[in-house]
Amino acid sequence: MKKSMRNKEIKELVRDIEEKFGIKFSRKEKFEIDDNILLINEHPFFFYYERRLVPTLKLILEDNVLKTITVDMGAVKFIVNGADIMRPGITKIDENIENNELIAIIDEKHNKPIGIGIALFSGKEMQNLAEGKVVKNIHYVGDRIWNYWS
Repeated sequence: MKKSMRNKEIKELVRDIEEKFGIKFSRKEKFEIDDNILLINEHPFFFYYERRLVPTLKLILEDNVLKTITVDMGAVKFIVNGADIMRPGITKIDENIENNELIAIIDEKHNKPIGIGIALFSGKEMQNLAEGKVVKNIHYVGDRIWNYWS
């Protein structure tokens, strides 16, 4: 059920979005919450994951404000079914990624975001790993958030 936000909440949120993601919104825009999904002018641009504000893939498709990792096409089917990202499936890593940072997961063929994850290691640490889980998948093409308007 959609819930409108109060002016004080909107003011803090607008500041938070600009500081964390470099995206500017006016406090005059329509901000609503619907089951942890933040709607701005009726568009699902952010959601909350464990009290953390996260951009949706639909926003990332318009303007990628996150650091990225690129995965091979063999990993795509697993990622879009909710699997975490394992090191062998990664073909390219932004070395500036920090541990616990939000990142976009990109497929190597189309160079499009297919998921949002949380880095379990820094980019440099990921580079040195040969195996294991390195990114927790929290939002992907086809999930509840992606299908919000479908």
